[in-house]
Amino acid sequence: MTLCLVRGCGDIGSAVAHALFSAGHAVLIHDVAEPSFARRGMAFTNAMFDESATLDGVTGRRTADVFSIRRMLEQRREVPLAALGFMKLIDYLRPQVLIDARMNKRSVPERQAGLAPLTIGLGPNFVAGETTDLVVETAWEALGRIIEAGSSLPLSGEPRPIDGHGRERYVYAPADGRFETGCVIGAKVSRGETVACIGTAVIRAPLDGCLRGITHAGASVKAGTKVVEIDPRGDPARSFGIAERPKMLALAVLAAVAGRHRQEAAVSPAVARI
Repeated sequence: MTLCLVRGCGDIGSAVAHALFSAGHAVLIHDVAEPSFARRGMAFTNAMFDESATLDGVTGRRTADVFSIRRMLEQRREVPLAALGFMKLIDYLRPQVLIDARMNKRSVPERQAGLAPLTIGLGPNFVAGETTDLVVETAWEALGRIIEAGSSLPLSGEPRPIDGHGRERYVYAPADGRFETGCVIGAKVSRGETVACIGTAVIRAPLDGCLRGITHAGASVKAGTKVVEIDPRGDPARSFGIAERPKMLALAVLAAVAGRHRQEAAVSPAVARI
């Protein structure tokens, strides 16, 4: 059993944590106290607001102290989520694997190589051997490729279309502020319908369809943050559970972790979990 720390409780980070936990590893998710991820039905995000959330049979639970985290990791019944200081968790837990799945697409990630025996980055701007030991490609054209040297592909800028609709499926926060909504994930909405507000700014559905994603009520958001996603296919079930892309990325991370362990075992068959 390996102790893994996953950064990011969105759909990608949650899928990675789910796969690692299901494979028998001890997993902790770290994020900010009020994450703005919209695809909450596909993630453990709600646990940061509502104490717990269940994703495809695995429950994630918010924890407030390192002692509770340690107990949950040892018991391995649920996945703990925490908003404690990141370096505090690194120093206290000494994870064997650190995975950055925050998907901060437009920012340059800080150097994390050396914070754990194995570090893995997902998304644009990671450089294998510099920012992290390994990089997992998240662009569709090379989805799940494990990069041991070099960088991931740059952000393409355009989301994959669904029923002919691309970027117009999304709504981005028009201003900084507290996000307020009475809508729920999976709800059917009509184009132009009010679904949320930030202060005096009203946010309307850009298309007919289902709410595949909507930021949790009460979350503090920054201008430009993705806060609403519409699925024009109109099937509420598509708003819940681990989707195809996160699942493929999670399997790639699982393969990277397993591959590194095989390499270590070949060098030292007696290697043990710290």
